[in-house]
Formats: sequence, structure tokens, C-alpha cells
Amino acid sequence: MKPIFARLQNNVFLEKHLSGESMDYRQIFALFLPILIDQAFIIGLNLVNTAMISSSGVAAVSAVNIVDSLNIFLISVFVAVATGGTVVVAQYKGSRNDRNVSRASAATVTSVSLLAVGIALLLIGFHNPILKLLFGAASADVFDNARVYLIGSSISYTGLAVVQAVCSALRGIGKTRASLTLSLIMNLLYVLLNILLITLLDMGVFGMTLAINIARFAGAICALYYLFKMEASLHLQLRDLFHFPLEMLRKIMFIGIPFAAEQLFFNGGKLLTQVFIVSLGTYAIATNAIGGSLAGVFQIPASALSLTIVTVVGQCIGSGSVGDARKFIKSFLWLGSGSLAIISLILLPLFRPLVSIFAPPTEIVGDIFLVLLVSSIAQIPLWPISFILPSALRAAGDSRFTSITSMLTMWLFRVILGYILGIVLGLGILGVWLAMCSEWGVRGALFLWRFRGKKWYAHKLI
Repeated sequence: MKPIFARLQNNVFLEKHLSGESMDYRQIFALFLPILIDQAFIIGLNLVNTAMISSSGVAAVSAVNIVDSLNIFLISVFVAVATGGTVVVAQYKGSRNDRNVSRASAATVTSVSLLAVGIALLLIGFHNPILKLLFGAASADVFDNARVYLIGSSISYTGLAVVQAVCSALRGIGKTRASLTLSLIMNLLYVLLNILLITLLDMGVFGMTLAINIARFAGAICALYYLFKMEASLHLQLRDLFHFPLEMLRKIMFIGIPFAAEQLFFNGGKLLTQVFIVSLGTYAIATNAIGGSLAGVFQIPASALSLTIVTVVGQCIGSGSVGDARKFIKSFLWLGSGSLAIISLILLPLFRPLVSIFAPPTEIVGDIFLVLLVSSIAQIPLWPISFILPSALRAAGDSRFTSITSMLTMWLFRVILGYILGIVLGLGILGVWLAMCSEWGVRGALFLWRFRGKKWYAHKLI
């Protein structure tokens, strides 16, 4: 009797906090679990990749970390537009407009892919002055590795963009299992190729570059095959990608462009932070890289919630259920804080075996633990309101406020305060991470203020 009673109690709790008129907790879990698995694989595989490239030396891991800062900065532009596609598709799905669901999905793939091609061509054409401008203070071996990885990863942008766009459209209609499958194909292939090319053949950064291109373009082929041949509900054909419905593109860009601008400024700030971390030396770069990789592991469930809430809130707003959207947002914020607390309690005691994966120099192990401890404590109350909440507001169409807030707080706190604490006051990497945590708090407080009002759901997107 007790297990049955406990199950009933759990169901009552879930019905109260994660069920409404537009969807119930079973649908939300069906959306969330594949995204959680996807995030776990992506972050876990990135961890393995960083560990593998670490075997090629500190110069190699530092070069990859430097270039990935630039990659994240540029990739975030077309990922932002893909997120705009998710919001539009989700809102049309909530309003049961199947024709426009299909049109929005096709427009997402087309716009994101073209944007990625343009960014890649610019980056390849100007790679040398970009590297000299941003990372001229790095040592010669780091710089040479960074050049190889930058050109190679730029070529792979188009493949990644196709996968991201297709997955974004699938998440918008609630097909998160299909999105998971496509992501796993790409990322597992990437790891297997890294094992072959880096660990077995000792090809270093060039091997990693080759692996990322093969994996991303293979993923793109699989994504397009699924979209045209297996996803019957969208009724899409190849020629649909060559149509440019301006009204649909405008709706996607209404969300995508402010978010892209936010990501440019946000990741530009992170990139600038990376520049003055470079001035602290190779060990500081490695500390930041390994600490960031481990912090990503702690944030896996919360990151999955941040992605899931876009579909949940988008469909609620599309169906006119503002009350459901508000209730689900509150529940997701509590779930985010709870997951961060639980993961921190589990993983912090396992720090030594986790950090040993990267085989870091003994001198930086203590610094890695310190920055990880600081971020683990700060993120429990601050990360959900700083990342999950703006995802929800953006899904409701409130893209301009979230973008302006993120841009301002990033530059005023993470960049300027990070420079003051890390460089001027001499706190080094710890100062940079303290500034990051401060920025979470300020930004999150502004989003909470916005959420308590009515303007966040007043936008008419569809």
C-alpha cells in the first residue's frame, strides 16, 4: 500500500505544479527527458574531448579553449536564430496551425544555414588578423594550434547549423526524442573519431579538426534525411527550403535578431574576458578551460530545463494559456535550483577523480577547485533566474527586454568588474569568476522584476 500511496502523492504534487489546461506533467517529462539526455551527452562528450586533447599538452588544450571561445561567440548567432524558430514553431503548434508549423520549420532551416555559411566565409577569410588581434599575447605554439583549429572548425559551421536548425524545429513541435537521436549521432561520431585521430593516431589539434568536420556534416545529412523522409507531420520537401516566406522570416527574426545581438554582446564579453585571461598565462587559460568544463557538468539538468521551457511556454502562449505559462515558469525555477543543489552535493566530493580526467599540472588543481566551489554555491539561487527565466520570457515573445538586460549586465559586471577584480586587484581567475557570479545575480533580479509584471506576455507574435 505504501508505494501506491507514495505514487499517488507524487502524482498529486506533479498535477499541482506541472499540469495545466495546455499540457500536463507527462507531456512535460516527455519533452524534458530526451533534452536532459542530450545535454548530458553533449557536455559529457565535450568533457571527454577536452580530456583527450589535454593529452597533447597544455598548449593544445589552451589553443582549443581560446578558439572555442570565439566559436561560441559566432555559433551563438545562428543558434539564436534557430531559437527564434523554436519559439515560432511552438506557438503555431500551440494554436494548432499545422500549415504554418511546416512553413516556420522550413524557414528556420533555410535562414540558419545561410547565416552559418556567411559567418564561416568571413571567419576563414580574416582568420589571421582576428587571431592576432585577440590572442597575440599567447605563446607561439598555442597560436599555431589555434590557427589550425579555427579554420577547421569554421568549415564545420554549416553542418552544425543544419543540425541545430532541424533540432530546433523538432523541439518546437515537441519531437525531442528525434532531436536527441540526431544530436547523439553527431556527437558520438565526434568522440569516436577523436579517439581514433587524437588518442590512437596522435594527430593532436588537426585530428580534432578533422573529426569535428566529419561528425557535423554527417549529422547534417542525417538531419535532412529525417526532416524530409521520416517526419511525416511536417510534410516538407527539399524545394521548401528554397522558398523565402518573408512574413514567416520576420516572425523568426523578431525573436532571433535581439537574441543574436544579445549572444554577440554576451559572448563578446566572454571573449574579451578570455583575452585578459590569456594575459595571465597558459596555466590561467587551462584553469579557466577545465573549470568551465566541470561547471558545465554541474549545470546539465538546469540547462535541459532552460531548453525545455522554450517549447512549454511557447505552446502555452500559442494556446492563450498565460496562467499555465506563469505556473510552469515558477515550477521550472524551483526545479532548476533543486537540481543544481543536488548535483553539487554529489559531484563536489568527487572533484579529485573528475579533475584527474584532464591530467592538469599539479600547480593549478587547487585553483580549479576554488573557482568550481564558488560557482557551485552561487549558481543554486542565481543560475535559474539568470538563464531559465529569460528563456521563458523569450518564448513568450519578450525578446527585446531580455536581450538588452543581458547585454548591459554582461558588460557592466562580468567584463568591467571581472577586469577590476581579476587584473587590477590581482585576484586572477578567482576574480573573473566572482564577477561572473555577480552578473548572474543582477541579471536574474531584473528578470524576476519583469516576470512579476504583465508586459512579458503582451507581445503578439503569431
